[in-house]
Amino acid sequence: MAQRLALQRLLSLTPRALHPQDPLALRASLASHGRAFSTSAGCRSTFNVQDGSDFQDRVVNNPKPVVVDFHAQWCGPCKILGPRLEKMVAKQEGKVLMAKVDIDDHTDLAIEYEVSAVPTVLAMKNGDVVDKFVGIKDEDQLEAFLKKLIGA
Repeated sequence: MAQRLALQRLLSLTPRALHPQDPLALRASLASHGRAFSTSAGCRSTFNVQDGSDFQDRVVNNPKPVVVDFHAQWCGPCKILGPRLEKMVAKQEGKVLMAKVDIDDHTDLAIEYEVSAVPTVLAMKNGDVVDKFVGIKDEDQLEAFLKKLIGA
């Protein structure tokens, strides 16, 4: 019964309150329903792209460097690289962000950025692609990729 009530409350939240770009609205909404909510640094530095407009706002127009992970649910190597890359981005303590783009949901973005295989990872700075790689990398290679992007 309590789980059903909690689910009903969560589903009654407005779509704006659940928008990942506004975690404070979600936190406030959940708190008003008697639920505590917190995010870790890793969660705040990684986000899923919702649509082309969201990509433009949160990636292209972002003053921080952004790593864009083009992936697919059915892609085995993506399932290995994704968490590894998230971990390495989180270690950068907010100096770089990570956007996750599912190519099946956002084919237009995959075509625009000439993604021909997954996983493909782009490094973007000031709206421009400054580096990229395709396939799996180990943690040392990812660290070097990120350090080059943030200029460390």
